[in-house]
Amino acid sequence: MRTPRGKLLLVLVVVLAVAGTGWGVGARLRSPADEAAARRPPVPSLVTVEVERRRLVATVVVSGTLEYGSPRAVSLAGVVGGMAGGGEAVQRATRAPRRGKLVEGAVLMEVNGRPVFVFAGRVPMHRGIVPGAEGDDVRQLQKALRRLGHRVPVTGVFDQATVAAVSRFYARRGYEAQQPALELRQRRDELARSVRTAREVLATESKALDQGMDVLPLKLRVTGARRDLKEAEQALKSARAQDRTAEDAAGVEAAESAVRAAEERLLAAEQELAQARATPTTAPTTAPTNGPTTAPTTGPTAAPGSAPTAGSPADTRLLELRVANARADLAAARSALERARTAAGAARAKRLAGLEKAVRAARESVAVAEQALRQARQLSPARLKVANARSDLAAARALLAEFSRTYGTTVPPGEIVFLPRLPVRLHKPAVKAGEPVDKAVATVTGAGFVVSGSVDAAEAERVKAGLAASIETDSGTTVPGTVTAVAGRDAKGAVPVTVTPASAKGLRALAGQPVTVRVTIGATGGEVLVVPVAAVVTAADGRARVRVETAPGRTEEVQVRTGLSADGAVEVTGDLQPGERVVVNSG
Repeated sequence: MRTPRGKLLLVLVVVLAVAGTGWGVGARLRSPADEAAARRPPVPSLVTVEVERRRLVATVVVSGTLEYGSPRAVSLAGVVGGMAGGGEAVQRATRAPRRGKLVEGAVLMEVNGRPVFVFAGRVPMHRGIVPGAEGDDVRQLQKALRRLGHRVPVTGVFDQATVAAVSRFYARRGYEAQQPALELRQRRDELARSVRTAREVLATESKALDQGMDVLPLKLRVTGARRDLKEAEQALKSARAQDRTAEDAAGVEAAESAVRAAEERLLAAEQELAQARATPTTAPTTAPTNGPTTAPTTGPTAAPGSAPTAGSPADTRLLELRVANARADLAAARSALERARTAAGAARAKRLAGLEKAVRAARESVAVAEQALRQARQLSPARLKVANARSDLAAARALLAEFSRTYGTTVPPGEIVFLPRLPVRLHKPAVKAGEPVDKAVATVTGAGFVVSGSVDAAEAERVKAGLAASIETDSGTTVPGTVTAVAGRDAKGAVPVTVTPASAKGLRALAGQPVTVRVTIGATGGEVLVVPVAAVVTAADGRARVRVETAPGRTEEVQVRTGLSADGAVEVTGDLQPGERVVVNSG
């Protein structure tokens, strides 16, 4: 049996439940007007953006990969080690190329234990360089050796000075320059033996020909004629060196002595005459009874038979006669001297003419004797053997000379790789130790980095070489760069673009990673008014306008001129101020 209090609580709960149910049902019940009002869209509000003043930069985004620039496959131009006739059948790498920096003179790899060096040069290695070789490749090698400190003239000829420099270069790197292989040395020995054998055969056949009885007398005649010619030439040479013979010289000397004696007598007679004329006679003299006076007196000599008185002039007729006779004797002596000299010269000329004639005769005798000997030898059965032996000897010597011209220290074609520019970076080895070397051995790149990417053909028209760019890595690093190449199209129709960073600092660890490049295709000179592109509307008259919010819900159109656009914004000029709000939706 329930108590009054319990009944009261039960009634209260029932009342509350009914009231709640009625309220809920009433809240869900709406009239058609209320339902239509609930479904009507709200009054649209304006979407506006502030007018800004800032610098505007237009860019084209290029997605690319950061990598080392100027990749180049490296191949060997030929065998490494022995040249043709001495090379290995299979060329195998005994030391594979290694990643890293390659400088001039560095060892790229080893093949069959021989080195492969790297030099700077634009002329590719295309042959083995042998002694006597000439060309631009030799000149290029000489310049490289000079850069490495070896004194060698740049002649373009692989001469002995260049051979010595190459040998020193190899020795400094711990190698030996390529010497002739065993087969080449054997070939040279064979050619040398052929020359010696041909010389011996010629000597034997010549001796057999010379010892023949049919030519022995003629050989003796030739020997005698040559001896006579030699003696005649020697006699002529001695005669030309001597002005006179002993007999002619004695005759000329006697004539010269007679001239001197006559000159002395004439001088004495003239002096005596002059004295007699200058001094008068002072005392009588006794005339000689038996001829002229034999001894002079103290006074002037008087003429024979005269008896002058004191102070009378002297008689000089005898003295004058003596002077005349002395002069005549002198003239005769001089004439005799001239005749002696003329005779000596004529005798010498005659003697030389005779000797010259003897020389000519001796030469003719030699020529006749040699001709007779040659004719006799030509008629001899042994002549053909001698001629053949001479021909064989000449041919053997020619072969040896031709072989020796290229024999010696060489540079095999595969032992040098010329690259247009050094240093470079060995990016990727293409051969391992023990593998045959029959294709590219490595890929080298430049020491600098590039970004290789592509853009759509439409955007490529705005991208030009020389434009500034910004390289952004995944780590947030930004590096300035420059567009260095825009050319061609790839298989997908995109245009390849190459961008070169301004600096390689911090990029080494990012090689091979994707990067984003923003190429600047335009920029304003400074800060300009900027609005969103969506805020600009082109009216029917072709003029651009923007709607400026003047009050909540109220706008006003303002005419503007547009400029550079970038990243959804556009440069505008007109009756606008920074901070004003322009509408970007139609309301």
